[in-house]
Formats: sequence, structure tokens, C-alpha cells
Amino acid sequence: MDSHPPFKRKGDFSAMSARKTPKLSEPKPPGKMSFAQRMMAKMGHVEGQGLGKGGEGIINPIEVKLRPQGAGVGAVKEKTEQYKQEQRRAAEARGEEYEDSSEEERKARRRRKEKARGAAGGADGSGAGGVGAQKKKAKYRTVEEVQAAAPGLELPKAMLGSIVDATGSETKLLTSTAGLMNAGMVKAETEEEKIRKRERLELEAFIEAWHGLQERKVHLEQHEGQLQLELTQMQEDIVKVRDVVAALAALCVKDGDADMTGATEWQLVIEKLEDLQSKHPYEIESCGLGDAAVSMLSGPFKNEVDAWEPLEEPSRIVEDLVKLRPLLGLGKDDEVSTNGHINPELRKYRKPKATTPFQTLMYRVWLPRIRSAVTSWSYREPQSMIALVQAWRPVLPPFILSNIIDQLVVPKLNEGLKSWNPKKLKHHKQLEAILPHVWIFPWLPHLPSRHLDPKSPTSLMSEVRRALRLTLTSWDITLGPLPGLSQWSSLIPSDLTDILIKHLLPRLAAHLSANFEIDPSDQQLTALDTVLAWKSYFTPKIYARLLIAEFFPKLMGILHQWISSPDVDLNEIIPWVEWWKTVIPADINKTKDVQTGWSDAQRMIQGAVNILERGGDLSELAPPAAGPARPIAKDDTIKRVRDEARTETGARKVVQEASFKDLVEEWCAEHDLTMIPLREAHAASASPLYRISASATGKGGVVVYLKGDLVFAQKKGNRDVFEPVGLEDGLVQRAEGK
Repeated sequence: MDSHPPFKRKGDFSAMSARKTPKLSEPKPPGKMSFAQRMMAKMGHVEGQGLGKGGEGIINPIEVKLRPQGAGVGAVKEKTEQYKQEQRRAAEARGEEYEDSSEEERKARRRRKEKARGAAGGADGSGAGGVGAQKKKAKYRTVEEVQAAAPGLELPKAMLGSIVDATGSETKLLTSTAGLMNAGMVKAETEEEKIRKRERLELEAFIEAWHGLQERKVHLEQHEGQLQLELTQMQEDIVKVRDVVAALAALCVKDGDADMTGATEWQLVIEKLEDLQSKHPYEIESCGLGDAAVSMLSGPFKNEVDAWEPLEEPSRIVEDLVKLRPLLGLGKDDEVSTNGHINPELRKYRKPKATTPFQTLMYRVWLPRIRSAVTSWSYREPQSMIALVQAWRPVLPPFILSNIIDQLVVPKLNEGLKSWNPKKLKHHKQLEAILPHVWIFPWLPHLPSRHLDPKSPTSLMSEVRRALRLTLTSWDITLGPLPGLSQWSSLIPSDLTDILIKHLLPRLAAHLSANFEIDPSDQQLTALDTVLAWKSYFTPKIYARLLIAEFFPKLMGILHQWISSPDVDLNEIIPWVEWWKTVIPADINKTKDVQTGWSDAQRMIQGAVNILERGGDLSELAPPAAGPARPIAKDDTIKRVRDEARTETGARKVVQEASFKDLVEEWCAEHDLTMIPLREAHAASASPLYRISASATGKGGVVVYLKGDLVFAQKKGNRDVFEPVGLEDGLVQRAEGK
């Protein structure tokens, strides 16, 4: 029983524990290092030296000094003793003396105390005179200094005698700077000395007043000189005004002056105005000579304009006005343009608040004469009108030139574009002379940028696009390319390409589909040549697509029919296919689509050879695909072209490219209706659905779809049933919701 170990209580475990946490303040046993010390020793650190390769780092661990709660920055000293020791050690390593902020403050306070103590000692003469402010030392002037301070001021000798030397034991007159630096005390002032002191103060006041008078004198002299200059200038202005008045009086042209000199009234006025401009160039603005010149010019100018034929003599009168540009107030900024380029001012013209007298004269006298002349001007002869605009451009105000271009020239050009119908004039001998580019291109340098933008609905270029679109729709493609079409490609290349693809390419495809046939026995290439004549207006890729859609299906069909015929000779077919390759232009042959078409033909021939080699029947040869995979021309377009080709008279009707949908949209626009696509299809016919409504928002109305030349409208009460309707009042009422 006694051999068992005694029972251990809970309190005994803490005393027997071997893993007790050591306190930081307790010294570590010698010879033992912590984990961090062992790791640093492995890296080459020697205890007692700083961190880093050269030992320039810190030695002691970083200490943190906490600021009391609620205290701001500066309430306590932030630097710890460890930081100060490290800074002091770094300064000693650099050979410097480290001073922290507290030591600097102590030294500064010590210096201020020593300085104050020395100043106090100097004030009492012995350094023990007590504490107090130093007495300000009095300053004295010599007689020479007083006389030099106020040159020209006569001072009485008695007043000068008040300047005394009070530094010695006796007072004496001070006539030089000798004795001013001698130390000494001034005795008590007598009544005479007090009077002298007052005299000295009055003398200093007189000197200050004298200085003020001298400065005022200088100012008055300068002001007098300025007034004299102004007076001289006014006298010169009076002389100039008198000369100007005399010159203006000489401007009056008497009735007998023209008879004596043989010159016209206009020439006499111009000569006098030139003389006035040359003699008084600097008084034009100040004296308002421009207004007087316009008043003298208005009568003769009106007479000359009334007798003037602008289109026959475009430069008449204007040469005289150009000479008077400074007098008439026409500076460089007023000139619309000095060359033939487009003027930036004309692009965005802003009407000024008021016009000058010359601008008013031009607007009331010159512009009406031009308007009457333009009524008889033919847009097909642009040179006369362009010469008129160029001649008068240096003296034309911007708003008048803008009026001429926008209200006279552009409407005439638009009228010519609307009346241009090349089909009616295809046999005209002067067809080249009446093409639009002949009479529109010369105007392009003189038109503002807003008329050169094809996207602007009111521009001239938008009217050109419309005219080209309508012309290409009605032009007989068998006559070859439209004359002058290539000229527009340099001006509107992207717009012309879009017009050709949308309005000409489908017609070429329809013509090739309706009129071109492949016949090995009697091949006719007229239709193909007609289509290839337009190839310069399209890229080879676009023409390759045209041939893939309309040429190769026919070629493959005839090739399969020929190969499948009895007693076929493949030696005749291969040269025939090679001949067709020479018919197609080389640049089109190089395209990927056309190469694929020729490969299909070679593949069919090779298939026939393989069938014959194994002894099979050529009827086993697979037929080609029926029709183009992506037709360019619509069926109704091909039908119309085919019907035109079969007319007995041979006269071709105008091909209407507008589809039935376009006609329905036109009819809706005439009746103030809106036709909106619903982006849905009819379940039975797969035709797209539209909503015809009288509302601008597209709500209500009737749902329809188009098929052929018929309109099928949704039946009331049964939305699944569509019945044919006509473009009549009944459809209008249903669209209005009645």
C-alpha cells in the first residue's frame, strides 16, 4: 500500500510544469540563443553590429512609443531612445554631430538669454544696470546734410544755428560730421535749447513740404507737356478735317464736268474717290469717308447697273470697285474668297447685326439685276455665271454670295437634274454636252460644303444621287454604259457603288437570265457582251457572283446534257470548255468563285471519263444543281425582261425596278398611312407580315402580307384568316380603325 505514489493535487501540476513561458524581462541563460538569433547567425550576423552587409543598419530592436489616448500629434515627443541612439550612431559614422530637436531648443534658448543679457549690459554702460528696454539713440543732422536734403530751399542762418553738438560737455554749432560718434550725455535742456529744438523740428517739416512741392512741380510739368501734345494733335486733326471737308466738297460732279473731260459720270466719281482714298487713308474710319463715298457712288452705280448685261460683261464696273476696297470698308475679312477654293465663311454663314452702306447698296441695286439676269441663264452654260461670280467675289458680302448660290444657282442645277432624261436624248448629237457632270462639275469649287454632302437631304449631291438612281433604273443597258457615269465615280465613289449594286446589278442579272442562252452549235454572245460592258463599274468579286448566279448554272446544264447524249465525243467538250474560259475576262477568271465554277465543270467531265472507263452508262452522271443558289435578280424582274425581249416590235419598255412592296409603301404615303414590318412571317406562305396604320406610333391598323401583286389582309374576328384586298378606301378605313 505504501509503495504506491502519492496522489497529486491540481496545484502541484503548475509547480512541476517544465514548459513555463519565460518573461521578456528575465535575462536569458548564457550560451543559449533564440530561434531568430540562430537564423541571423546563419546569415552571417554578428551580435553587437548593425544589420546589413556593412553593418550600417540598426543594432537594437525597434521600439514603439504610444501616444496617450485623445492626444494629438506633437503632444508628446514621438522619438524613442532607441531611435535617437541609432541616429546618433549613424551621425558619428558619417563624422557629424547629432542634435535632436530637444537639444536644439535648449541651445536656442541659451543663445537668446545670452543675447538679452549682453544687450542689457550695454544699455547701462557697465552691464549691471538692471533689466529694461534699451533707450533709442537720438540722431542728428549736420548743416551740409540739411542743405543737401532740400536743394534750392533758402534757410535762414538763425535756423541753421539750431543744429548743435550736444554730445560733449558744451553745446556748439555742428557744421560737419565730426564728433557725432563720441559718447556722452546731454545735459538738461534750457529754454533756449528747447526753442532751438522746435526750430529744428520746423526745419525738418519745411524740408518735407519742400519735397512735396518739388514732386508736384514735376507732375504739373509732365501734365503740361501732355496737354501741349494733345493740343498739337488737335490742331493737326483740325487741319486734316478741313482738308477732308474740302475733299468731300470737291467730290460733287457738276453737269458740265463730264462734257469737258469726255469721261462718264461714273469714271469721274471713281477718279475723285481714288484721289480721296490716296490722300486721306488714315481718316477713312475716323471721319466716316466710306459712308460719304457710298452716297456719292450710289447714283452713278445704279445707272451703270441698269445699263449692264451681267452674263455678257461679267467684269464690268467691278474693277473700279476693287480699287476702292479700303474706302468702301472691304477688308480681307469681308472678302468671300481670294481664290477658287471653297470658302470656310460660306459653309456656316452668320448674319451680322447690321449691314454697311456698301452692303446695302449691293443688296438693293446689284442683286435685283443679277436675279433678272439669272432667269434667262441656262444651266447648261455654266461658264458665264461662274465668270460673273468669280469677277465679283472680291467685293461681294458673304450673305449676298450665299443668296446667289442657294436661291439662284442651286435651284437651276436641281431643275436641270430633274429634267435630265438620257433615254429620250440617246440619239441627240450633243448628248455629251448636256450630261450633268459637264455643267455641275465646274460649280463644285464654288459651292459650300453643305451642298457637297450626299447624306444631306437638301444638298445638290443628294439630288445627283436621286437623278442617277432614276436614270439607271430606266436606262437601256443594251446601249452600253451610261455616258458620263465614270465621271461621278471620282466624286461620290461609295454612293455610286451602292446605287449600281442596288439598281443596276439586278437588271444585269435579269438580262443575262432572260436573254443569254448557251448553244454549242450556234453560240450567241450578245447578251453576255452587254453585261460585260459594265464590268468596269464593279469589282471582279461582284461580277464573279453574277456569273455564278446566272452563267454557270446554264453552262453546267448544257454540259451535262451534252455529256449524257448518245455518241458523245469528250474530245469536243474539253476544248469547248477551254474556249469559254477565254470568253470570260482574266481578272474575273482569277476570282475564287469563278475558279470553283470551272472546277465543277472539270469535275463533271472527269466523272464522265471515269464512268466510261469502268464501262458504265453516262446516264448515271449526276445532274448539276437546278438554278443558282443565291439568285441576284427576282423572278418578276426576269419575267419582265423576258417579256420585253419577246415583243413583236422589239421596242423595250422601261424596266421598273420598284417592287410591289414599294408601290404599296407609296400608296400608304399618299394616304398618310404607315407601313411597319412586324418581323414575323405568315404561317402558311412564310411571307413577312406588315402593319398598315394611320397612327404615327404604329399601333392599331390592319396586319397584311404581300404575295405577288396582291395584298392579303387579316380578317376581322379571325386573325388566322387572311383575305385579298385592294388598295382602296376600304383598306384605308381599316387602317384608321373604322
